[in-house]
Amino acid sequence: MNGASTSETGVVTGSPVKKESRRPKYTKFTQQELPACKPLLTPGWVISIFLIVGIIFIPIGVVSLLASSKVVQIVYRYDQTCLPATARTTKDAQLSYIQNPGTDKNCPVTLTVPKQMKSPVYVYYELDHFYQNHRRYVKSVSSAQLQDNSSSSLSDCKPEDYVNGLPITPCGLIAWSLFNDTFNFSTVSNAPVHVNRNGIAWKSDVQKKFGSNVFPNNFPNNNLTNPSGIGGASLNSSLPLDQDEDLIVWMRTAALPNFRKLWGKIEQDFQPGDTINVGIVNQYNTYSFEGKKKLVLSTTSWLGGKNIFMGVAYLTIGVLCIVLALVFLLIHLRHPRPLGDPSYLSWNRKNSHGTDNLRS
Repeated sequence: MNGASTSETGVVTGSPVKKESRRPKYTKFTQQELPACKPLLTPGWVISIFLIVGIIFIPIGVVSLLASSKVVQIVYRYDQTCLPATARTTKDAQLSYIQNPGTDKNCPVTLTVPKQMKSPVYVYYELDHFYQNHRRYVKSVSSAQLQDNSSSSLSDCKPEDYVNGLPITPCGLIAWSLFNDTFNFSTVSNAPVHVNRNGIAWKSDVQKKFGSNVFPNNFPNNNLTNPSGIGGASLNSSLPLDQDEDLIVWMRTAALPNFRKLWGKIEQDFQPGDTINVGIVNQYNTYSFEGKKKLVLSTTSWLGGKNIFMGVAYLTIGVLCIVLALVFLLIHLRHPRPLGDPSYLSWNRKNSHGTDNLRS
């Protein structure tokens, strides 16, 4: 009936079937019709933006350079000067000297203060060509062990994971290669200069990464009967890891091969011309990879240590923006160009002539 037929299975045929539409629900968001700011970069806008950036960046660069210039620092490289004359000839001689526990490693050094250094004066050691960012070196640590002395995940610490079947605490190459040169400071009258060794590590590292109930155990550097297995400083077996700030500072690996790490703070002022006597114990091996060791005494400013990069970068960008603004201004004045009709930028709107952009 009504032109419809029925099949044997009872399915009605011949009637139109309405298909489901795949068209998404209309919203301004899905159709990208939300109000938006579409600035038209006219020559005036471009020149103004470059001028504003230059006017802002140049003073910031000048202030940064002035702050950096007020930082006073003394940098002394001692890896070569603290070697005996007979050990400076070849690399083999250097290695023979530094790896022999019987040689005298004491090295007296005299430093002269160039400008007034106000308290606190920070003491750093600086290493060059030491790749703490190497993938295998960075992974050679067990965070779980440092926090709760867990020995269930020491596979990344190889080869410094076990000694005689017992786990090493702390395990890994980072702890094993702990810096072990020491520095003693005194004045010209041999009065000792106190160096505060506390508060040199990040509080977040002390509180969250190192446990108060974790103590060094089976640490290879403590085994003086096997000098070939010693990689750096020994650890106090009765001192928990969260109190050994030298270790905590060292365990925060550097991102670049040339880096400084804080060793201590001198909380007294030095005047221009003052002499500081330093007793260096040169025992850390950087000669096997031709590395450099430096002692750094430095003050700080409100921007931190001495670093002219940020000031130079701001000045360079600021001057470049000013120059570009002047160049664009001269071009615009000598060869002005009339602006086109912005309505042509839209395909579905009429232009100023009243015609549709597609038809025109």
